[in-house]
Amino acid sequence: MNRPAGEPRAGAGEGEGVLVLAATPIGRPEDAPPRLSTELARADVVAAEDTRRLKRLTTDLDVQIGGRVVSYFEGNESARTPVLLDALLAGERVLLVTDAGMPSVSDPGYRLVAAAVEADVHVTAVPGPSAVLTALAVSGLPVDRFCFEGFLPRKAGERARRLAGLAAEERTMVFFEAPHRTEAALAALAEAFGDDRAAAVCRELTKTHEEVRRGPLAELVTWAADGVRGEVTLVVSGAVPTAAVGDTPAELRAAVADHEAAGSTRKEAILEVARLAGVPKRVVYDAVHKPQED
Repeated sequence: MNRPAGEPRAGAGEGEGVLVLAATPIGRPEDAPPRLSTELARADVVAAEDTRRLKRLTTDLDVQIGGRVVSYFEGNESARTPVLLDALLAGERVLLVTDAGMPSVSDPGYRLVAAAVEADVHVTAVPGPSAVLTALAVSGLPVDRFCFEGFLPRKAGERARRLAGLAAEERTMVFFEAPHRTEAALAALAEAFGDDRAAAVCRELTKTHEEVRRGPLAELVTWAADGVRGEVTLVVSGAVPTAAVGDTPAELRAAVADHEAAGSTRKEAILEVARLAGVPKRVVYDAVHKPQED
């Protein structure tokens, strides 16, 4: 039987399994949430993305892990999830930690959370540091509405198609990026969104060499050409709201053609024009593919 969201199972933590997702510092060890040390000592199983980094963290926190430690990373996530679920169903308290930030947010964890929820195992979290929210807060860009887009595709073509689909996104967008791909990512963003779109590159957040560079995308591309080091989070302002698209077949066809010219696929263009015009996507599809019926 499913419970209301947030309601623990009867006896959770006293003989019934609990999955605890614990945020870890994105930089300074002293930013660790106070409950993290308690959970590390209390857990029957600690599943860690990198057991060596976990060892360094426990040394910094001066805490002794009470249970057994297992690795849980991208390479073994599928195979290890059933094993951890068995531990949960056997009544054990499983603590999941990743290298930095909250598990399952662009890190291992989603599969285990989904399996635990499906099995009616109680899932809870130790809130704490988040690169997404930290970058958003210091970016100086609008924060009333935002979306997290994770890592952009590595291949240029796939990246361009992803960004073309986001060109009309009005919310502030947050991306993760590898330092050696930051210049290319910024150039792709400028190509898709325009050179003047405001953005911020947040590097080494909360660490000794923290840096936040703010400016139009073209300026940030030039800055990144000298090389970027460290963990990188990109924050990009949303598109200026556009006027609604007219709903006549001719207007719908013209709008789709404009989106395709800007780099969108036909499918992406139809979906976006349907949203802007406030009509079902089938209406736009028919306007494009059956113009003789105008």
